[in-house]
Amino acid sequence: MTPLRHLLLPLCAMLLLSASTAAAANSRMAAAADTNNRLPTLSAEQQRAVGILIAAAPAAQVPQHIDAYGEVLDPSQLVADAGRLDSSRAVARAAAAETARLKGLFRGANASLKALQGAEAAQTQARVRAREARTEFLLRWGPLRQLSQAQRARLLEQLAGGRQLLLRANLLGRHSLGTVPKRALVDVDGVEVPARVLGPLPQAAQMQSVGLLLLMPHPPTGLGPGAQLPVLLEGRSRHGRVVPDGALLYGQRGAYVYRVLPRKTRDGNTQFAPLRVTPLQTVGGAWLVSGLHADDRIVVQGAGVLWSLQGLGIISGGGN
Repeated sequence: MTPLRHLLLPLCAMLLLSASTAAAANSRMAAAADTNNRLPTLSAEQQRAVGILIAAAPAAQVPQHIDAYGEVLDPSQLVADAGRLDSSRAVARAAAAETARLKGLFRGANASLKALQGAEAAQTQARVRAREARTEFLLRWGPLRQLSQAQRARLLEQLAGGRQLLLRANLLGRHSLGTVPKRALVDVDGVEVPARVLGPLPQAAQMQSVGLLLLMPHPPTGLGPGAQLPVLLEGRSRHGRVVPDGALLYGQRGAYVYRVLPRKTRDGNTQFAPLRVTPLQTVGGAWLVSGLHADDRIVVQGAGVLWSLQGLGIISGGGN
């Protein structure tokens, strides 16, 4: 029988050779990574030659923009729901009064127990119907619940005459809403028509999305129920810094800008480093981003040259 140590020696040699090969491969990979991640450094003359411009990113406070899908609502549905609510409340009040009257007669032996029980059953049924009508109204027209009957009547008159319109704005892909937007702009044939945000609607639409009830005070002539229009909602303001579109570069891990490092090299050259930022929204031909500070100076033109020099891989400029 072959001794156990004779079997183990070749195995140990193989393991040592494998470990040595892996270490060498890791060393080459680390060296390559160090070379690829070496920060670009340019003199002032070189910066002018490749067209690099450096500037600070100004701070800005911009309202959040939310795209929505709007539909002009039929006011006849509001008339029907409001009428059902008012009539059910009136029936409930009449049933309560009848029950109170029969209770008084029953105490004086002028009404039968059966008549009183029938009135109480009718009162209960009327209350249930009133609650159902109220629930349906709140689901479809929740933000209008604060209106009095007189205010609701005036609104219905305006809607029937086409002097105002109600719209439902659906936020596609969302089932909840944080802060209610303050303002809305409805795109009607390329013209932005302002609308007031009345509040959220609890009932989901057919598209299963959260919705907002909008009131358009001065609708264009001819715009009516069933029209489907793009809506831009303005939410709470976002804070950030504005960078030109061409300053943004996109890699596998997100968006970047090139920041100027505060210290120059021994030769007096400027060193640049990529800095990851988060684009928040467009601002004209620029972007509002987070991740920059007041003292940061960034490359606003020629960032793609730096990326190529650093060898970080294939990228695309923000404007392309």
